[in-house]
Amino acid sequence: MEQIITAGAAATADPSLVHGKSAASWPSIIAGAFAAASATLILVTLGSGIGLASISPWHNHGLTVTTFAISGAIWLILTQWISAGLGGYIAGRLRTRWVGTHTHEVFFRDTAHGFITWAVATVLLAVVLSSSLMSGAGTAGRAVAEVAAAGTQGTMQSAYSVDKLFRNTGSGGGTPSTDPRMETEHIVANALVDGNIPDADRAYLVDQVAARTGISKADAQTRVDGFIATVMQAQAKLKADADAARKAAARTSIFLALSMLVGAFIASVAAALGGRLRDEHI
Repeated sequence: MEQIITAGAAATADPSLVHGKSAASWPSIIAGAFAAASATLILVTLGSGIGLASISPWHNHGLTVTTFAISGAIWLILTQWISAGLGGYIAGRLRTRWVGTHTHEVFFRDTAHGFITWAVATVLLAVVLSSSLMSGAGTAGRAVAEVAAAGTQGTMQSAYSVDKLFRNTGSGGGTPSTDPRMETEHIVANALVDGNIPDADRAYLVDQVAARTGISKADAQTRVDGFIATVMQAQAKLKADADAARKAAARTSIFLALSMLVGAFIASVAAALGGRLRDEHI
């Protein structure tokens, strides 16, 4: 039968069990959680500064997207490692000594303290981030306005492309009385939704370009084909950017979950180590 560690008299029962008190040392848990949360904020801020300093909008300057993503994932894991280890160790060193408790039970309680410390720190950070998001509602509103302005600029660019498409070279005769630009924009919008332009719409555009500019059908066909190719390339780029953003978000979520699991493990181990050193020296 296993023996229990005693202080003074043999086989002394755990006072927390005798008096019905909780084995959790909440002051040490709270202290460790605040230490872990503070360390996380410091490291995240530092990582953000280093990341912004390492990228550049100029071509062939700064880190590539792949290198930046890998570096960010490593930094997330390192942040959890350091902050969780610090919080767990502090919780282990500051908890009260459990007199008359078996070493296996002491180890379990210490690891539980470390895990709870990590959990409380995670909740604290979630609350802080939620508050930051709420306070940033005004910034989000301004961002929406900028997006709307960008959309307006995109519409203007589209209108410019249509104007360029029907630009008169001066070699033709009369022009139709109706302006086909609006209908052309509708054809383009339909093409962006369906992914292609029907042959009937393509032939119609060729006829309209030839009639308004006075160029030959062959030249009009070339101009229309170039215009359509530009529109479809822009659509393909938008889809590629959206897919890249989706993949980056998925990788970030996976790396974040992995870093959190590492943090929970490190906090438990650090708390067990801190508690053991505390019992050896006090």
